[in-house]
Amino acid sequence: MKLLKQSIEKNRSGYVRLIPEQPEDMWHVYNLIQKGDQLEASTVRGVKSETATGSVSTDRVRLKLTISIEDVFFDVHAGALRINGRNIAENKYVAFGQYHTLDLEMNQPFVLSKPEWDLISLQRIKDACDITRQADVAAVTMQEGLAVVCLLTQYMTVVRQRIEVPIPRKRRGSSTNYEKGVLKFYDQIYRGIKQHIDFGVVKVVILGSPGFVRDQFFEYMMAQAVKNEDKVIMENKPKFLLVHTSSGHKGALEEVMRDSQIKARLADTKAAQEVKAIDSFYQMLNSNPDRAFYGFADVRKAADNGAIGTLLVTDELFRAADIPTRKKYIQLVEDSQASSAEVLVFSSLHVSGEQLNQLTGVAAILNFPLIVDSDVEEASDEESSTDEPMQQWSR
Repeated sequence: MKLLKQSIEKNRSGYVRLIPEQPEDMWHVYNLIQKGDQLEASTVRGVKSETATGSVSTDRVRLKLTISIEDVFFDVHAGALRINGRNIAENKYVAFGQYHTLDLEMNQPFVLSKPEWDLISLQRIKDACDITRQADVAAVTMQEGLAVVCLLTQYMTVVRQRIEVPIPRKRRGSSTNYEKGVLKFYDQIYRGIKQHIDFGVVKVVILGSPGFVRDQFFEYMMAQAVKNEDKVIMENKPKFLLVHTSSGHKGALEEVMRDSQIKARLADTKAAQEVKAIDSFYQMLNSNPDRAFYGFADVRKAADNGAIGTLLVTDELFRAADIPTRKKYIQLVEDSQASSAEVLVFSSLHVSGEQLNQLTGVAAILNFPLIVDSDVEEASDEESSTDEPMQQWSR
């Protein structure tokens, strides 16, 4: 993402002018946009015109529109972002107040205006425009007959291809059909890697599987590369890292990210930091539960006591359509940072973010224990009835 201009007033209203340069940038924009914001972008619209003879023709005209946003749709796999809203600026072809859908395009600038820019949105722009923080990891998890080719960026785990090939069972005295099935399966994985992984960007390609599937595939791939004089694969052989997983499904990436070799190779990436944090939370929950809390009500109480050392929160909470809900999580982040807590915003498209969402989307590792008095419950926090119940705490 490239930031062309930013103008934020003292009351936090203002606009930014950005250019999305890669599919992940669309995910950032999706997290920035809220209902009620204003978006100015280039679009193509069919315009009907009548000739002097009375015939009607429709021409495709490129124009610039400014809409008040009402709905946003993001296709993770295609990296496509569609925004629907009403036109709020004078335009020759679109009436004031008329609905229009804008499809944001790669390498096309747009302007996003907000009545209030919060620190989460401003930090996301900063991160998205920092080229030094781009992730560069690919992963292929596999088991006999099933493989998943993924790209891991800082904020997304995107499945680029799911490969399923029926492999006949081995039969006594003849394994020809079985071997043909395995070779066909390996060939499709090889083609998937060639098609979806850009070795000019990717620094590590993780091959994970149970048993020896990964090793056998790697041998097959290198043999094919030599046979076909595939210089790309041969030159990038050191980038492949073989690790054990319990299955070939996407969920196995959770195990992959915990592997010591992977942690060493990805030490500086956001994904590795998230995995380390969620691991630390679970370890604290098991060893010292008075220093590990989750659920908004309990974490809010810990923040009020200045006890939070590390705050874990998913970006999904900041996309809440309900403005008060969104603001209470932003306030939680601001208050935690004010007390010198480390704040980690997890991507809901990473396996670690999915884990955190199972814990209500917010959790905290505390600097000191807070003891629960189970006999006393606070009933004053009615607005948090959907979260975990608020309880009386003492240091």
